[in-house]
Amino acid sequence: MEYKRKHEFQREMKARHLIMLSLGGVIGTGLFLSTGYTIQQAGPFGTILSYLIGALVVYLVMLCLGELAVHMPETGAFHSYAAKYIGPGTGYTVAWLYWLTWTVALGSEFTAAGLLMQRWYPSINVWIWSALFAILVFVLNALTVKFFAESEFWFASIKVIAIVIFIILGAAAMVGFIPMTNAQSAPLFSNFISAGLFPNGAFAIIMTMLAVNFAFSGTELIGIAAGETVNPEKTIPKAIRLTLWRLIIFFVGTIVVLSALLPISDAGLLESPFVTVLERIGVPYAADIMNFVILTAILSAANSGLYASSRMLWSLADKKTISPIFAILTKRGVPIYAVIFSMLGGGLALFSSVIAPDTVYIVLVSISGLAVVVVWMSISASQFLFRRRFIKEGNSVNDLAYRTPLYPLIPIVSFMLCLASCIGIAFDPTQRIALYCGIPFILFCYGSYYITQTSKKRGVNHEEYN
Repeated sequence: MEYKRKHEFQREMKARHLIMLSLGGVIGTGLFLSTGYTIQQAGPFGTILSYLIGALVVYLVMLCLGELAVHMPETGAFHSYAAKYIGPGTGYTVAWLYWLTWTVALGSEFTAAGLLMQRWYPSINVWIWSALFAILVFVLNALTVKFFAESEFWFASIKVIAIVIFIILGAAAMVGFIPMTNAQSAPLFSNFISAGLFPNGAFAIIMTMLAVNFAFSGTELIGIAAGETVNPEKTIPKAIRLTLWRLIIFFVGTIVVLSALLPISDAGLLESPFVTVLERIGVPYAADIMNFVILTAILSAANSGLYASSRMLWSLADKKTISPIFAILTKRGVPIYAVIFSMLGGGLALFSSVIAPDTVYIVLVSISGLAVVVVWMSISASQFLFRRRFIKEGNSVNDLAYRTPLYPLIPIVSFMLCLASCIGIAFDPTQRIALYCGIPFILFCYGSYYITQTSKKRGVNHEEYN
């Protein structure tokens, strides 16, 4: 059966959309709910150090992605680059790893959104809210790229504004400009250093580093959206530069405020350290405000996730490695069947989190955790091999509109730092399952690619023979 793609992607995303899309994928429940636990593990100074190292790793990977995405602005970008410059089997595997990452995230985000609504509507079942939010996110993705980008811009704006206000209020309380409700004197940095620089030893930073890499995942969405971006040669470098600076300010600023206003012994025991800090500053309805902000953060991440996973499926179909039905675009430039299939995948992940949370779901979460770092490694390797081939074909580096600086140092260092993060997982008993599940899944993807390609070639040869 032949499927014709009558329509093309529409280049309607601007720099502001790209920046917010990337921030929307990164700033989620991890920042709002898990920060306290991270501070308790590594201490304030250790947590800031690990986030700065994590930001460096992401920045190096993004420098590599920038060169590739500006030179070849394709939708589903890094899967295409891996297929072209590393090997088609690697491209196929990277795409399925990334698709699984976001699909699993969809399942957990719809559940979390439903649970948050219980605060205001305890009598309404969680499943009803989860279904309503799933329909909302599906509609936002299914209409037009411009509609999706605009909705994501406003979703992400709410949480960005909330973080900025939180940092300003927190800093004012730290120096005594705003009095604390319990009549304490301005804490300044007394809580910050009370337990020492590394309360649980320097090795705790390495353990935190693994979580930090995952916390920064989503920045690479800039590359996926390259094929639907206005003036990619100007928009993409600007988005990469601004996104990373904002992430460092948001994450580090948040950790400084939380560490200064909460004793380290309390930080990891609280459901949301943000709520506690706002209540101590004296912000009325602090819990309700943060509930709303976290809800928008979750919906924003789900919105970005469905976009990313559907574009990966489209890219696989475009390379003729899966059914061509997923390459069909609507007249508004949306790969509708890829969006539907990804949403179904999110539904199955949601179902497995309820039916088999200790078996199927934990395997899915483990694979998706490792997948992001593997994807980053593929981006670094693709850029290294692309530049070599580009020069070998007689081109000049000056012909590139955007160049990764200090080549080949940047791609090699970024690849090695990501590899070190994967190796580090083996030394953490709680995260080791990511390797046990992730490596077999990667081998399965490679195996399935080569088996399907071999059978396709046999089919073509058989037709020619007849």
